[in-house]
Amino acid sequence: MIIYNVTANIDESIHDEWLAWIKEHIPVVLSTGKFDKATLTRVLVEEDMGGLTYSIQYRAYSREALDSFYKENAPKFREEVQKKFADKMLAFRTELEMIDEYFVNISPN
Repeated sequence: MIIYNVTANIDESIHDEWLAWIKEHIPVVLSTGKFDKATLTRVLVEEDMGGLTYSIQYRAYSREALDSFYKENAPKFREEVQKKFADKMLAFRTELEMIDEYFVNISPN
C-alpha cells in the first residue's frame, strides 16, 4: 500500500482559513476514487520559520491509482492551492510504502 503524504507549513495569518479549506478539500481529493482514506494531523514541532505544520496522509488504492492521481488530478489541485494561498503556505510531498501494521489486542474480561 502506498501513502501519499502532503506536509504543509501554514503562515499564522491564514491558518484558520486554510484549516477550514483543507477540511473541505480532503473529501474532494477522496472523491477522485484514487484513495480510500485520509488522515489530517498537526505536526508537533516548532518551526524556525514560524507557522503551523500539518500532514495529510492519503492512502492510495494502488501504485497505479496514485500514478493516475498525479496525471489526472494533482496539477489542478496544486494550481488551486497556489492561487488561493500563494506564498503563505509551503508544502512538500512524499510517498510512503506501508510495510506492516500492528494493533494492540485487548480482549474483554
